[in-house]
Amino acid sequence: MLNSYSPNKKHIKIMKKRNFALIGAAGYIAPRHMKAIKEINHHLLAVMDPHDSVGVLDSYFPEAFYFNEFERFDRHIEKLRRKNSGREIHYISICSPNYLHDAHVRFALRSGADAICEKPLVLNPWNLDGLEEISEYTGRKVYNILQLRLHPTIMQLKKQLEHQTNTVHDIELTYITSRGNWYSRSWKGDEVKSGGVTTNIGIHFFDMLQWLFGKPSQSKVHLREWNKASGFIQFPKARVKWFLSIDEQDLLYTEAQNGRTWRSVKVNGEEVEFSDGFTDLHTLSYQHILAGNGFGIEQARPAIEMVHHIRNVKLAQNNSDIHPLSFRIKQGLPAVNG
Repeated sequence: MLNSYSPNKKHIKIMKKRNFALIGAAGYIAPRHMKAIKEINHHLLAVMDPHDSVGVLDSYFPEAFYFNEFERFDRHIEKLRRKNSGREIHYISICSPNYLHDAHVRFALRSGADAICEKPLVLNPWNLDGLEEISEYTGRKVYNILQLRLHPTIMQLKKQLEHQTNTVHDIELTYITSRGNWYSRSWKGDEVKSGGVTTNIGIHFFDMLQWLFGKPSQSKVHLREWNKASGFIQFPKARVKWFLSIDEQDLLYTEAQNGRTWRSVKVNGEEVEFSDGFTDLHTLSYQHILAGNGFGIEQARPAIEMVHHIRNVKLAQNNSDIHPLSFRIKQGLPAVNG
């Protein structure tokens, strides 16, 4: 099972140790990157975040140099490179706010390091073209964390679908993850900086869907508010109704009894359970990257194009293929648990 996963010790033993730096150390996702670097037995030498709530470093790399000013961090990375002492940075992991990913990836490449970036790699598809150019110019690589592609349940589903060439499946995706009042005051609540809920919390699901079912031929949006969105996507192998929300009140429209999150994926009416094991997938992602099998710019492109379209397309007037939860909300119907 995934929650008992541990890295391949034999693989780690023969792997040359690499040096890492990390941008965005005070954020929610950064500890998963620290844990991954620790578990695969490599070094985190330097971290940068303008916010100094980085005490989590004590659990992983207390000896790492910390900077709260980017300029001093830049100088330190350059100094490590020029000294040629074996402490130059090989990888820079990027966990900064979404709108800064593009700039921080370019910084990593220009610093002579490969970039390992959280989702979304960029907010707009045309930014990928610029990253491809600088990647080719510097000879350094860009990797995106697309961890659901490594989830055993999702991988098993993909294998099953490969043997069902003429079947079009009906998919219903529902993801509600409650966020408090702070969310709208942070960069995450600013669509210009985060890409909104479809990008910030949904992009890994959209990447999963296109990876499983192929390039979409049609995409509609029925509901699009700052804290929720819903729509329909036609894939070669699936018809997908999706609903994403950070509004706690939307949990009342589900069967959720406790907790602040509801995650559901139904394939032809059958629930697919993959809620467990998410925290271990970053370690597996790092193993794949260091083994030369990471997901690059072209693998990230389809989902970025999908969410960009979803953010900008006009709302659909025809609700024949609307997600049932979205329909209840739009019609003002009573909640299930209300």
